[in-house]
Amino acid sequence: MRLYYHPISTTSRPLMMFAADNNIEMELKVVDLLTGEHTKPPYLALNPSGMVPMLEDGDFRLTEASAILKYLAEKIGSPAYPKDLRQRARVNERMDWLNTQFYRDFGYGLVYPQIFPNYKRPNDEQQNGVIAWGKERTARWLKVLDKNLIGNGNYLCGSELTVADYLGAAYVSLGEVVRCDFSAYPNITRWLKTMKGRPSWDKVNKAFYDMVASVKDMPFTAI
Repeated sequence: MRLYYHPISTTSRPLMMFAADNNIEMELKVVDLLTGEHTKPPYLALNPSGMVPMLEDGDFRLTEASAILKYLAEKIGSPAYPKDLRQRARVNERMDWLNTQFYRDFGYGLVYPQIFPNYKRPNDEQQNGVIAWGKERTARWLKVLDKNLIGNGNYLCGSELTVADYLGAAYVSLGEVVRCDFSAYPNITRWLKTMKGRPSWDKVNKAFYDMVASVKDMPFTAI
């Protein structure tokens, strides 16, 4: 298998961590997002969406992080993607919620417009409006994540670690770039601490935290 990825990519990090935790051997191919490699013809010929990650397994390709996580877990028979119909449906639900609710507003509404020039709006009024909207919506989703999805459980789907936790931990930790403070959400704080305690976290996320350190003096709007 070959994984096209970038080490600071929010959607690449959960795959790298799951692979590291489970000793999954893959050929790693960095797609340099910072130089725009993902927008150039050689990569677009493989993935017309021009995004990372992308997995190649022989002549089979997958281009969405959620689908790749499920595929890898199924391929190795991992309990992190349970076989039971209702347990699996719950994992799928959580991952869909992270993608279609939380990440849309948190990543593309609050964080990315502040750190990536290609997501910045063309004038201050639009930029400020997008960030204010993203912050308001994110606050709502964090309450749902804290009280309803995690609640008193250890993980996103109850007492056992699942692929939803790998995806969710990468998404939530993205807020560290703009210095989000999650202390008002004790269940999120507890769960994220658990995920950060996994043996592969520091190694997989080193490049990400190097990027966080590089913008530590920049002014940001955050939760």
